[in-house]
Amino acid sequence: MKKLVTTLVIVVVILVVFLLLGPFFILQEGELAVITRFGKIVNTHQDAGLKIKVPLVDTVVKYPKKIMSWDGDAQRIPTKENQFIWVDTTARWRITDPALFYQSVTTLPNGILRLNDVINSTIRTVISENFLNEAVRNSNRINNMRVEEQVQSVESVEDAEQLRNLTKTEIQQESITIGREGLSQKILNTTRRFTVEFGIEVIDIVIRQIRYSDDLTQSVYQRMIKERNQIAEAYRSYGQGQQARWVGKTENDKKSILSQAYAKAEQIKGVADATATKIYADAYAEDPEFFTLWRTLESYRKTIKNLNKVFSTEMEYFDVLYGPKRLQLD
Repeated sequence: MKKLVTTLVIVVVILVVFLLLGPFFILQEGELAVITRFGKIVNTHQDAGLKIKVPLVDTVVKYPKKIMSWDGDAQRIPTKENQFIWVDTTARWRITDPALFYQSVTTLPNGILRLNDVINSTIRTVISENFLNEAVRNSNRINNMRVEEQVQSVESVEDAEQLRNLTKTEIQQESITIGREGLSQKILNTTRRFTVEFGIEVIDIVIRQIRYSDDLTQSVYQRMIKERNQIAEAYRSYGQGQQARWVGKTENDKKSILSQAYAKAEQIKGVADATATKIYADAYAEDPEFFTLWRTLESYRKTIKNLNKVFSTEMEYFDVLYGPKRLQLD
């Protein structure tokens, strides 16, 4: 009996010591566990719950089971035509094989470093193998777009159409075959071939932002300025044409008004001359001698004052002054 009690006490003590050494551990939701014994993997757990291990011998390494995000730094990468762009990328990933993850990278920070190397190098490779338009566009819809300049302050529909034709700019963009989403998928497929060796599954990779480098931005601005200058020149050309048309119309109107005024003036002068001639004729009929005398005296008044010398007065013109019909002034 005494021997049985001693055995039970020893068993209880061993059990208490075993429990104090912590043979159990709890695996929370969203966690993975790898159990190693002297560095060798002996078991893995992916389901939450109460788990058991060998105390003092087994080591539990836990990893997150949830989907994690990866945010890389923006990289300045040359495209196939050697145009530099800044590419900012994000991704989602998770650990699918905890045992392989432990064997290849051991810790989560090491896994992130490996992920950085793989994704960054893949992005540089894919971007540098493709042209710029493949990275910034997703479709060829831009080739079917027609942008019409809105015109204002025009007199007619014809003028508006003419101005619209002058300011119309059609730029045929190069067609793309892969596109931005296609490049993202290509980066994802290439990355997965490397990350599977680490027990990592990359769910997706998205090119979050693409920015032109400073030199390329300046080139784009210069092209935009050139297009705006072409449109401005079209407006100036249209304005100069309108100015020439209005100046011509004004000159025509001026000539027409002057012509009508001249014709009216000539008509008035003709009527006045006819009236004057009639008056002269009537006066001549009343007293021809007096009319002749009056006309001669008017002629003297206009001409003699401008004569510097008179060499002879024996001509008929001076008969009224010196001839037999001269005036008696006394």
